Amino acid sequence: MEINENADLVRRLLTVMENDILPLTEKGVEGGNKVFGGALMRKSDMSLVMAQTNNETENPLWHGEVHLLKCFYESPVAKREATRDMIFLSTHEPCTMCMSAIAWAGFDNFFYFFSHQDSRDSFAIPHDLKMLKEVFGLEPGGYNHDNAFWRGRGIFDIIAALPEDEAQPLIGQAGRIRARYSELSQLYQKSKDANAIPLN
Repeated sequence: MEINENADLVRRLLTVMENDILPLTEKGVEGGNKVFGGALMRKSDMSLVMAQTNNETENPLWHGEVHLLKCFYESPVAKREATRDMIFLSTHEPCTMCMSAIAWAGFDNFFYFFSHQDSRDSFAIPHDLKMLKEVFGLEPGGYNHDNAFWRGRGIFDIIAALPEDEAQPLIGQAGRIRARYSELSQLYQKSKDANAIPLN
């Protein structure tokens, strides 16, 4: 099923971030985890299947996206719902591990709010870009956003293509979300030296 990249999609993605992912991330950051999270939604009606957040204090592989997939496959819903029928929402542009996990799980898409550059510059977490450069020799944005596995899209790229009257309310909602993540990032940075996450 094709996903229409329009104002309705963006509004729903932002609402899931604000109402479903952020509350989980607030608790996660209190426990020493990073600010990354994700959600699965049905393509048919954009209803929520599951939301989760980073849990690297338990296992350094439990990035927001991978922890979401772990929880999804441990739940009964995984027996009833096909990943090809879902939208994958990531709060931050997925790292190389998470991109691969999304592909291995059979998703044909992902949408993200914050870019890799945001993770480095606004969140002081440069590991995504460093991994792309050091392991794969890629500059920022250098991976294929459209490939044989999935189509990856930044939410702000979709907003930029909308008519101004549709974009403005979404920009307001996005601003609220950005401000809350900024607060959570400051909390994480203050406490990160107390956790045992290898790449904190």
